[in-house]
Order: sequence, then structure tokens, then C-alpha cells
Amino acid sequence: HKVADKLVFSKLKARFGGKVRFFISGSAPLSRDIAEFFHAADILILEGYGLTETSAASFVNRPNQYKFGTVGLPLPGTEVKIAPETGEILLRGRGVMRGYHNMPEATAEAIDSEGWLHTGDKGEVDGEGFLKITDRIKELIKTSGGKYIAPAALEGRIKATNGLISSAVVHGNNRNYCSLLVGIAEDVAKEWGDQNGKAGQSYAQIIGSAEVKASIQATVDSLNAELPSYSTVKKFQILPVDLSVDGGELTQSLKVKRKVVESKYKDLIEAMYAGSIESM
Repeated sequence: HKVADKLVFSKLKARFGGKVRFFISGSAPLSRDIAEFFHAADILILEGYGLTETSAASFVNRPNQYKFGTVGLPLPGTEVKIAPETGEILLRGRGVMRGYHNMPEATAEAIDSEGWLHTGDKGEVDGEGFLKITDRIKELIKTSGGKYIAPAALEGRIKATNGLISSAVVHGNNRNYCSLLVGIAEDVAKEWGDQNGKAGQSYAQIIGSAEVKASIQATVDSLNAELPSYSTVKKFQILPVDLSVDGGELTQSLKVKRKVVESKYKDLIEAMYAGSIESM
């Protein structure tokens, strides 16, 4: 660790100014591997969780009380309950909105008669009160075989494993296997090309190269080795351009607009199911 700190970690800390006590991470899931790597470098990243409807933060890890892989403990005044039937996270407290402006039906759908806000997120609370987000309920994939898959979990692991991949969208709803759309940022592709004998090549040439495809295939194979057969990724396609806010595929908080992506790249998705008995 002393050698690593001298050669690598000290330079990393210097890039952040050298005096950072901790970071707060929110909006999108933070990979546990990334959190643990930065912690090894003496840079603490504390993940939190909340919604617009809860006046932003409802949970956050503390500098002296944290668990990687969780979004921490509830903030004062926040009550949490996990719905036994669905595993949905329910929140209640003064931070929760009273309702959507002039939208009584939407309000009734979001907040039940006991004042619990239905977040649409699925999670677990451990024995010490730390909350772990497991998936978005509305984004669960149901294969044609009736199996449920959490795409966000797979996507997070794929991006954390391969530095080339900046966007990942797992598809498989009503299909007989899962497929994957991969986005690679242009600057990342150029840097990779410069370091791998492809300096001067175009973005399209680099992301279409056999070497890039082999790198992504190796990542998929490694992930598949840890998954049950029904959730393994059988095929992937590299997108011609990375997903972006300007392109309409990401929200302002960089969440994937899954339906937009699947509609925009319908032909690429269909190509991965060509010849499939249950292609729909």
C-alpha cells in the first residue's frame, strides 16, 4: 500500500486538490468496486439516495458511519418501509412532498392513504438500518421464459469492469435471452486507439475493430460466468455514437431513457434476435 500510495494514490489525491475529506455520490448507482478503489487511495466516496419528491436526500452514508454498496442511513425525520409483496422502498416524513401540483390522480398513485411515498425503487434494509438499492421496479425485465432480471445491476457491473464502456443497456423483455447495447465515448476511444496501435484512425474504425469487440466480449464472458443462465448476455452491439443528453437518450441526471434507446436502435436490437424462435 505504501508503494501504491507513493506511485499512484498520491497523484490521484493531488488531482483533487489534496485536501478533500470526502465526496457525496448520488443520482446514479456507484459501483462498489469503484468506491473501494478510491477508499484504498484514501479518498472516501459516500453514496446517498433521494428523489425530487422527497426534497432531495433521504439517505446518505456518513464519514464515520458508512457501508460500501449501500446508500447509507436515513436522514433525521425520514421513515422507511420495504413493501413485503414487491420489495418497493416506501418513504414517509416531513421531507416528502404533499402532492403533485394540480395532479390529484398522480398524487394518489404515488402516496398511499397512510402517507407512504411509493418510490418505484426496490431495496433492502440491513440489521443496522443501511439501505441497499437493488433495482427500479418498473425497469425489471421479464424474459419470455417468465424470469425477472434487474438490468441496472448488470449494466453497472459491465461499465465498472471495462473502462472502454461508458454506456450499457441490457435488453431482454419478452425475449428468450438478454442482449446488450454498448456505448463508447469518443475521447475514450481515441485514447484507447493511441495506446493500441490505431493512432489516426477514425472513431468508427476504432469502435468497429476486432480488438475492441474482443475486449467487450471478454467482459461479457466474465460477467456471464457469474450469472444464472437465464440472465446471461448472449449477444451485443456497439452503438455508432455514445448515449448522451443532447442525443435524447439520457436524462439531465444521466439516467438512461430505456424506451428511447430501444426505439432509436430498434434495428440493432432486432439484429441480435434474428433467427430467434421467440423474436418479437
